[in-house]
Amino acid sequence: MEKLDLKNIKLLRECSAMLIPAGVKVLLAKDNIVEVTHRLGGNYTVRGIFGMARIEGKDADALGLQPEDSNRDSCSTATEISNERQAKTSDAPTQSTLEESDIWEAAKTVYDPEIPVNIVDLGLVYRLQIFDEENGTKRVEADMTLTAPGCSMGPMIAEDLRMRIESLPSVSQASVNIVWDPPWNKDMMSEEARMILGLA
Repeated sequence: MEKLDLKNIKLLRECSAMLIPAGVKVLLAKDNIVEVTHRLGGNYTVRGIFGMARIEGKDADALGLQPEDSNRDSCSTATEISNERQAKTSDAPTQSTLEESDIWEAAKTVYDPEIPVNIVDLGLVYRLQIFDEENGTKRVEADMTLTAPGCSMGPMIAEDLRMRIESLPSVSQASVNIVWDPPWNKDMMSEEARMILGLA
């Protein structure tokens, strides 16, 4: 995992952001001074006089940074980077070759903005299921949970997951349900996630 050390960055333009953990959308003014703490799933977590916020990767230019490929992030493991490279070859999933493992890999690019671990390794994704549509495309249903019922970032994380799944070339529609049964606990995290968070 790479933790960015980008301090005292002056925003080059007005930039939309989402406050953490409130989940409230705000507009950060030009010349606001921020510190970039992490890049998660292609998006940026920043700290400033307003507290903490998430800036989407498409607005990276406001930070003076190059917009990132939304499927690549600085917290990727070697395995994830290898899978990403494979996806860019002729073996990338198509309408006829899409497998459940492809959906899980897409889900691994989604992060809780407060935690530098993807939602799959956090154990938040309970179900990813593919259905065949009559027009030959695929529909995906997902069940996920949150680390706590009061997490206001839940809808944003669920929307990120939906968009990542629908970005796959063979998926025409995806729906994400936030569920609470079974309740999440730390034992659901992968060994790698526990090591990153110092819980191993």
